[in-house]
Amino acid sequence: MDTTSAAQQEGSGRDEDRDEDGGRLRRIARSPLGWMLTGMVGVGLVAGLTATGRGPVPVLGAAAAWAVYWLVMRRVARRSTPETAWHGAGREALLGGGIGLGFILVSALLITAFGGYSFSWAGNGVMSVGWAAVTVQIGAAVTEELMFRGLALQALEQMWGSRAALVITSLFFGVAHVGAPGASAWSGLAIALEAGLLLGAAFLWRRSIWFVVGLHFAWNTTEQLLGIPVSGHTPEGLFTVDVHGSDLLTGGGFGMETSTVAALIGVALAVTMLVLARRNGGVKNRRRAGH
Repeated sequence: MDTTSAAQQEGSGRDEDRDEDGGRLRRIARSPLGWMLTGMVGVGLVAGLTATGRGPVPVLGAAAAWAVYWLVMRRVARRSTPETAWHGAGREALLGGGIGLGFILVSALLITAFGGYSFSWAGNGVMSVGWAAVTVQIGAAVTEELMFRGLALQALEQMWGSRAALVITSLFFGVAHVGAPGASAWSGLAIALEAGLLLGAAFLWRRSIWFVVGLHFAWNTTEQLLGIPVSGHTPEGLFTVDVHGSDLLTGGGFGMETSTVAALIGVALAVTMLVLARRNGGVKNRRRAGH
């Protein structure tokens, strides 16, 4: 064999190896675990760069996170995104927001009735405080829901079914809040049961990112405006809250999320939503989820 033929065969072999490696990488990226991790890294980077920005920066970050999510789902996962459909998005967001608002107001009223909270007007500018709360919480709600319910829950559901995906993402959501100020083992468990389970069940029921974004946004914004700490953070609100009695009643310095009152209401709502999700076919086993 002459040297020219040998060189051609060697070059052809290298091309085949590169094609095989590229094909393997594409298959990995297009697997549920691959597109989940790709999307979470992309959305997480956007959130990290914009979450604490001033003015409209968190809202712009939410829009950028949505664009990253769309690109990963369409170009990497090669799947449609009915969960982010614009048709009916406003209705879903308002429905979720109403449930989130009612959840926090009922929880706060019960804790107040039991002597745990007393509120006083803070005297801060309504427009400036309200604008700051809305922009920050829009950014937080959109980016967190895209990561946990849009990416993680749907990818894990495709691999192991809805129930396993709900348990894993709920625990992961609790662990993600362990680093917050004043966090403890109980706060992590409470967040997993109350928030992770509720928001996951809400997604399985409605199959709409906008529904869970509305619920999450109204929850956090209402807490902030009432002056109640939000997962250990105490941003400026319209009211100040004085806390009395046991942390199990009030949530203490971490906020209402670790109150047993809110936890019980949150679990009750989650169970109700899971029942509704099962009735309308939103709870899938592994085989059905993979299609």
